[in-house]
Amino acid sequence: MDIKKQIETGQTALGIELGSTRIKAVLINQDNKPIASGGHDWENSLIDGVWTYNLDDVWTGVQDSFSNLKKDVLKKYGVSLKNVKAIGFSGMMHGYIVVDKEDRQLTPFRTWRNNFTSEASALLTDLFKYNIPQRWSIAHLYQAILNKEKHVSEIAHLTTLAGYIHWKLTDEKVMGVGEASGMFPIDLATKEFDENLMDRFDTLVGDRGFKWKLKEILPKVLVAGTKAGSLTKEGALLLDTSGELAAGIPLCPPEGDAGTGMVATNSVAVRTGNVSAGTSVFAMLVLEKALSKVHPEIDMVTTPDGFLVGMAHSNNCTSDYDAWISLLGDAAQALGAEVTVPVLYDTLLGLALKADPDCGGLLAYGYISGEHMTGFSEGRPLFARSNDSNFTLPNFIRTHLFTALCALKTGLNILIEDEKVVVDEIRGHGGFFKTAEVGQKIMAAATNTPISILETAGEGGAWGIALLAAFMAQKEKSTLPDFLNDVFKDSMGEAVKPDPSDVKGFNAFFERYHKGLPLEKAAVEYLD
Repeated sequence: MDIKKQIETGQTALGIELGSTRIKAVLINQDNKPIASGGHDWENSLIDGVWTYNLDDVWTGVQDSFSNLKKDVLKKYGVSLKNVKAIGFSGMMHGYIVVDKEDRQLTPFRTWRNNFTSEASALLTDLFKYNIPQRWSIAHLYQAILNKEKHVSEIAHLTTLAGYIHWKLTDEKVMGVGEASGMFPIDLATKEFDENLMDRFDTLVGDRGFKWKLKEILPKVLVAGTKAGSLTKEGALLLDTSGELAAGIPLCPPEGDAGTGMVATNSVAVRTGNVSAGTSVFAMLVLEKALSKVHPEIDMVTTPDGFLVGMAHSNNCTSDYDAWISLLGDAAQALGAEVTVPVLYDTLLGLALKADPDCGGLLAYGYISGEHMTGFSEGRPLFARSNDSNFTLPNFIRTHLFTALCALKTGLNILIEDEKVVVDEIRGHGGFFKTAEVGQKIMAAATNTPISILETAGEGGAWGIALLAAFMAQKEKSTLPDFLNDVFKDSMGEAVKPDPSDVKGFNAFFERYHKGLPLEKAAVEYLD
């Protein structure tokens, strides 16, 4: 069946992901390949010390990305998109959205980027004997309790961005297990929230007088392949303001960008791993067994089908070098050069491969926000050099690429060196890999592991959640790894192996990075 006919007969699947800087919609055909897309750029705001997005902006962005997708479909295939076989939504991982019994938002959306729940994180980690990172929903909830915030007593439902969108479109308060595992610990036997740990939490806050129990305000957990509700009439109009989109379309469980990153890189089987590198960066390795002990630097989450994953996450990655490249582009423009953004990035990032392996003694910290991996609740972007460093443009660019991965490397060392986790290959996706050869070589140097990317790596998590929607809709049921192996059989790029001199250079830079952390501490203290 040709693509136009697939669109007309509702045989395609739709995925929409709300990333940190871009909302993207992707339509895939019966072969699970992207055939159309639409996007909407947006940015978070720092309001009263909280990184947040207004929920009105969420809907503006979702509607605009879907509208742009429809325009792309019409332009390419001459037909209007009115029906699909399945839809999936994903969003930036975890965070904190709470509403009362009248469905009114109680406090601004608190995103993954906030690092003000350290007290709650430490207390819950000790109570559960299970690492509870600062960005997890339960850490935000308990920190609000410790802060005696008035809204807590009124909570009727706690969810994440993906769960919120799904709920509003289907009336179903559910969550995919991968995203749920970043709200509260999962019992791997039942693939639901851990009942024993929920009881411990209820006992912990039992003297606070809340009318709710934790289980009552959390969403229901679902594994990949499960139907998670259908698009209501109101939901269809909320998504497609033209009124053309049909109601009744089934939705798969909502997931976070961590889970969709695993799917989009075919990294859900044991001994596979993926790294998603953009505004933030995280690496996820599917484990053969549980870790030997609790590591505060490592999140224990799951694949979308509920298998254990060790995750190293850094809040900062490309934002600072994006700012530097924009500045260098302004300089070129001031000199009369007209350079497109892709050429600007490819040219400047390509210089990193001509630099000294260890960056010639330069140092930088791209801490736009705080960095939990190195103990910073807030950050300041910083560049430094000694008077005898080799200050060249290639070294400058390489420095900012290296430093974007140093916090991540801190966590990966725990998994690979301390816990002896075995991973055969790491698959990359996200903006860091847009200039493919550069991204792969730098990441290979940082991880000392072969790095591959996919032909569709640029589609990222929106394609991942579209695949999860298609997986749910398949008539001949299979496991998620088998389904993905079939999808990816012809699209995996050749892995780039780490160059020993690059690895040695990165390790030297990594040592300099950690020795120089007092510089970043001073910057935070003195640069308000």
